[in-house]
Amino acid sequence: MPEIPGQGGRLWSLIAAHAQKLPDWTAKIRKDHPRLFFNAETFPAVRDRTLGVERKGYERIKKGVDKLRAELADQPQPKARELGPQAAQAAFIHLITQDTRYLDLAKKCLDTSLRHYEKCFRQRKSVNWHSNTRVHAVMAWDWLYNDLTEGERRDYLTRLIRVVGNVLKAKPGIYRENMSGYKTGFYGVKNCQWFIGCTGYGTGIEPELVNEWLVWGHDENIKMLQHRKKACGDDGGGASPTLGYVFGAYPWSEQNFFYTWLSGTGENIAPDWPHSAWLANYVIWNWIAAKSVPLEFGYGDTPHTTNQLPSHYLYTHMANIQHLYSDKAPQAAALARYLRQILPKQSYSRSWFIYPFLLSRPDNSRRAFRPENLPRARHFENMGQIFMRSGTGTDDTYCLFTCGGILTQHRHYDALNFVIYHRGFLALDSGTRYNQLENGQHLANYYAQTVAHNCILIHQPGEPPAHYWGGTVTGNHGGQHKQLGSAVKAFETNEDYVYVAGNATACYRHGIIKRKGKSDLPEKCGLVTRQMVFVMPDHFVIFDRVITTDPTYRKDWLIHTADKPAIVDDNTIRADHGRGRMFCRTLLPENAKRTFVGGPGREFRAAGKNWALETGSLKPENLALMGRWRMEISPSAPRKEDMFLHIIQVGDRKLKDMVETELIEPGRRRGVRLHIDGVTWEVTFDIAGEPDGHIKRTGGGKIIDTELTDTIQPQKGIIAN
Repeated sequence: MPEIPGQGGRLWSLIAAHAQKLPDWTAKIRKDHPRLFFNAETFPAVRDRTLGVERKGYERIKKGVDKLRAELADQPQPKARELGPQAAQAAFIHLITQDTRYLDLAKKCLDTSLRHYEKCFRQRKSVNWHSNTRVHAVMAWDWLYNDLTEGERRDYLTRLIRVVGNVLKAKPGIYRENMSGYKTGFYGVKNCQWFIGCTGYGTGIEPELVNEWLVWGHDENIKMLQHRKKACGDDGGGASPTLGYVFGAYPWSEQNFFYTWLSGTGENIAPDWPHSAWLANYVIWNWIAAKSVPLEFGYGDTPHTTNQLPSHYLYTHMANIQHLYSDKAPQAAALARYLRQILPKQSYSRSWFIYPFLLSRPDNSRRAFRPENLPRARHFENMGQIFMRSGTGTDDTYCLFTCGGILTQHRHYDALNFVIYHRGFLALDSGTRYNQLENGQHLANYYAQTVAHNCILIHQPGEPPAHYWGGTVTGNHGGQHKQLGSAVKAFETNEDYVYVAGNATACYRHGIIKRKGKSDLPEKCGLVTRQMVFVMPDHFVIFDRVITTDPTYRKDWLIHTADKPAIVDDNTIRADHGRGRMFCRTLLPENAKRTFVGGPGREFRAAGKNWALETGSLKPENLALMGRWRMEISPSAPRKEDMFLHIIQVGDRKLKDMVETELIEPGRRRGVRLHIDGVTWEVTFDIAGEPDGHIKRTGGGKIIDTELTDTIQPQKGIIAN
């Protein structure tokens, strides 16, 4: 890199008139360029890494840039198209090689991209749902700064400001231009303001708008970090519990702000926000070990076509955690190292090509942190999820229970839902967002609704719809009306069992509804609670209490399966998927009515119709993961108060019969006696008042005889102590 000339005096005097309006932190921004992702002091280490350990990746990028250079060689002004990332790559290669051919190419790509952005605005078309291509154009300008004439600097940056500003001010907004803010992914066009403000500050180019964007971008990024810190609590997570987002593009906004603040001011503020490092903890608890690739539970707006853990970006995310947090969050960095070692894709994402070349700091984290000694369950309080597992192997049992939380982003009406995996998805979330534009009505009317989950339904005639994105919701099939409002009432995990109790009453309430010419529609629900005991390693006891305001409001207990379940007896079904098998037995209500919904034309029936799909090229194994059958358990007679008691046993396909179970009714409690391999378990629950109960084990050399907890076991950090 050539010596960077001083930029004080004339240029900086241009902002003097505005200095009193700017926060004190703006004085920390360095006066020279580059400022984005690296600077004059850090560039030598970046160059050494680029030409050293990351040379293979650099040569791959250079090969692509050389191909583009040859393609555009005889085109003085190529046709307008998106070349923002290529502009940044050519600029970076120029800094590495000092070869002016790449300088010329970078400028050509930058101009070509700007003409493309200008054309998109004239035609009122979206440039991109994400901001990253436009941010790369800004990065190119920053990295080329010292090799541009004053006129070129002003022309390029003014046009960048204009194309972003036009989109921000467009009325009506431009279709598919993502205006996401700090509570979501924050990867739309608004995000460009920070990068333009950071590099344009002090240049004298559009100073008022640049300063405004600089401050807004900084403040909005801080709001984003605060929001995500709150969402993660002391456990981990992100701005949404849907993994395609939180393991995908969502972390870029945090990491980009950390890196550009570091390069622009010299301060590493990442350790001030340790929640970002705890993403590694959220990964390991969502991880279902399978034979080929890791799987996930399919929570929220996951398409349910493969249920593969979205790991494409995780190698890069974990590398950034190691780099930024090795000193101040060594456990998280050590877990990130472990995840990088076991990820199926052992390569960096190409969305932000610069990351691998920045990782020049030594990794001071301890050796890779392995998860075998973590507890049997983890309560992610603010994410609204409790993960349970018998172990971390491919033949272990995994369960997700949904309750509590503070986020609505891509969350369904699914309080008290459970998903169970054992060598296959045995009790699963159903529906899909596959091909969401064509299947929007399915998405909104079925997939996001309570009926698509393993929950309780309360059918009230005339109840209002629960709205969701993607389509117009036309009815409510007895479901919940609020995504938030449920609460975990008790939680405990130990080596023998996991216990959780949740109350979702508030989620079923819609408020008193005024009806013209009719009496007011009252609330439908007085109580909905669920208590679940996971008896290691493969039995679940699930007890639900439901009170309605009118005995005629039908109650349904739901469980969704990949394929049609087999009837074992009047109270028991068997369902298979993959290499796994599940038995489900109903003990309460007595003489229950059992209904099966599924099969061609009935897979996704709700609110009076089947919300069919345009399946495109989907195969039967994809459709199975969308849950083509459900069992509904209903009381045989109308009552205000009902109890549901179910026993689930999982195993492999060799499992022929369910264990012996017996309904027990000691006083004001109801429960089950289980006989499992010479061990007897008794699990009972209170039928009134708070969700309390008792658990007892005899035989097998160990005795347990204790009340179920009425408190929430605290967990904090990676090892949950």
